[in-house]
Amino acid sequence: MAVKIEIDHLTKIYGSHPVKHMRSLEEGLSREAFQQKTGHTVGIRDVSFEVEEGEIFVIMGLSGSGKSTLIRCLNLLHEPTAGSILVDGEDITDYSLRELKEFRQNKIAMVFQHFGLFSHRTAAENVGYGLEIRKVSPKEQTKMVKKSIASVGLTGWEDKYPDELSGGMQQRVGLARALANDPDILLMDEPFSALDPLIRREMQEELLDLQKRLKKTIIFITHDINEAFKLGNRVAVMKNGEIEQIGSPAGILRNPANAYIEAFVKDVDRSKMTRAAHIMVKPSAVIQLEEDLKTACDKIKANGRSSLFVVNQEKAIQGILSLEEAMLGLEAGKALKQVICDDYETGSPDMYISDLLEQSIKSRYPLAVVEGEKLVGVLTKEKVLESLV
Repeated sequence: MAVKIEIDHLTKIYGSHPVKHMRSLEEGLSREAFQQKTGHTVGIRDVSFEVEEGEIFVIMGLSGSGKSTLIRCLNLLHEPTAGSILVDGEDITDYSLRELKEFRQNKIAMVFQHFGLFSHRTAAENVGYGLEIRKVSPKEQTKMVKKSIASVGLTGWEDKYPDELSGGMQQRVGLARALANDPDILLMDEPFSALDPLIRREMQEELLDLQKRLKKTIIFITHDINEAFKLGNRVAVMKNGEIEQIGSPAGILRNPANAYIEAFVKDVDRSKMTRAAHIMVKPSAVIQLEEDLKTACDKIKANGRSSLFVVNQEKAIQGILSLEEAMLGLEAGKALKQVICDDYETGSPDMYISDLLEQSIKSRYPLAVVEGEKLVGVLTKEKVLESLV
């Protein structure tokens, strides 16, 4: 995928003369020593990373790690002391006030922890606030607000005021408001942390479902490792204003970069953090339904497998074929479609290993990972068990 956002050596120092003291920071002073020497505070320090278009990039860390400072630099609510922020190849730190206003109105939106709703406005009026600021026509506003409210499942609640809505519904209004301008990028600063655990899980699933449809570029801040690993395509772990490790949830679990990360992930239930998509392999051992059994036998042997999946021309799964059944069918002069069977197990890419573990252990074949009917991956029993270690 294309790079949407590129952060290059970004630093934020709080104090009256931050640029003046950059040299002291570059000399390698610790956060505490820098503050004692200069009277200034390091928010983030020499941070670099890229965010791909359409991914959910999660930044996580404990209180004071710099994650909220970082996300506020990405729309210049906090002005960086040094470094660059490239969005679609343009450095937004060089923007004029007019360019920055257009950027905030059209390309990026933010969802806050405490909803930020106007108590005197209805849900629809809250959602339409940004459109009013942009001076969108009333007719177009109505159309865009209706679409945005529907996208977060709040149709029928348009005329309710915030105090008539649950916490989860209020956060949906905040999300709908951010989506109303159809921004490319969503910044989400611990948006679900004020919700009770049940509503929080529902909102996490809602966000994942929404992302499947809208494919926004999302930067999500959280202090909760379970939430980070559930939502993130990739996760950046911060400490003392610096990034300790960036990787996929499965990658961080398998290969923590240092003792801090190792301690961070020590008590994580890997089966509830790892999805099928994280560990599945590409379905290379497949055969078209129209091919013959001789070809099937050759492919099974060539792949070093005991079976392979059968698909049609659209890659929709049709069944599974073992080497034994293929050879018996070949001897009997049968066609491939006469000997395939359907006693395999399936799962979706979004399913957690905890939900696939039992069927994986019981099945005599690898699990077929499917989206709709299309075969997108294969999950062997060995891969499933390996992910738990």
